[in-house]
Amino acid sequence: MAAGLRHLRSNGAILYRGPMDIDDIIEAWETNQRVNLLLLDEITPAGLATTLSKRGGRSVARQFAHLHNNRRYQLEKRARMEEGLVKFESKEEPTAAALKKALNASTARMSQFLREWAAGEPKRRGFKKGIPAYLGYLIAHESHHRGNIMLTLKQCGHNPEKDVRYGIWDWDRL
Repeated sequence: MAAGLRHLRSNGAILYRGPMDIDDIIEAWETNQRVNLLLLDEITPAGLATTLSKRGGRSVARQFAHLHNNRRYQLEKRARMEEGLVKFESKEEPTAAALKKALNASTARMSQFLREWAAGEPKRRGFKKGIPAYLGYLIAHESHHRGNIMLTLKQCGHNPEKDVRYGIWDWDRL
């Protein structure tokens, strides 16, 4: 089978695709964002304010803000592409609407960065191990914080509905 061709099973699952391309990377990145939004959309304002910390650690809202700020930092460090992206202050408690707007903007900018890096654009510094390893880092970092968010919500009595708790794992549907 020629490289780049898809071989689909009768159920529509991709059995063979050939070499990975940037569209696969972007799809994985944007699916990660849809997971973030699925969770964020279910959290009440009271849930966003919860924290397990007794010493002033991040609330749920501030953990989502950290995801965005980390993306912004990566874009600044690797490509000077942070201009126009909001930077949440360390003690700021953003609303769900502000978080959603910021996360959507940084997702789009990160997608642009990944495309430009893959195309060989100058002044786009990535990981030495390449784009798939960088994507793994980004998604692992955000998944870690989603786990913290889920635990905080559960322990503080704001457990998301079952369809959300299981939906974040159903990437084929997101």
